[in-house]
Amino acid sequence: MKKVLITGSVGSGKTTLAKRLAETIRVPWYELDQVVYHKTETGRYKRSAEEQFEVISDIDRKGAWIFEGVDRRSYRFLFEWADTVIFLDTPIWKRKIRILTRFLKQNLGMEICHYKPDMTMLKMMYKWNRDFEKSRADLEERLKSYQHKLIRLSDDRDWDKLPHVRPNQVS
Repeated sequence: MKKVLITGSVGSGKTTLAKRLAETIRVPWYELDQVVYHKTETGRYKRSAEEQFEVISDIDRKGAWIFEGVDRRSYRFLFEWADTVIFLDTPIWKRKIRILTRFLKQNLGMEICHYKPDMTMLKMMYKWNRDFEKSRADLEERLKSYQHKLIRLSDDRDWDKLPHVRPNQVS
């Protein structure tokens, strides 16, 4: 596993899995939201698909990587570039709880985020979860092309299903 794409819905555990996996296999990880939404001194702006491609290409030229994010058209080429695709298919009830827990932690200052954790964002996260379920069939169809490198996990703690990663390696 040198080039890993982790995808799933909001609250599925993508970031948690990416952090742990990066630490375990010693490969840098990147949040695709940070590629899409670039933070500058004057604020945060959305990069064009071309700009996203350039940022990701620069990272790819450096070697091994782990990218994690929801399924966006602008970086679907990563399914091809990755040697391992992990679909984190966490049950919807667990995602809903995680979204609320994350929101509370961010507002209590216990967790850092790169956006404003307000009620609008909370509602958007629940909406994105519903949208994910509505478009699930499309994602499932696209994933068929990558069965040879696809790992489907129902939880970010399912280490026994990851090749070259032993559960006792994980902190």
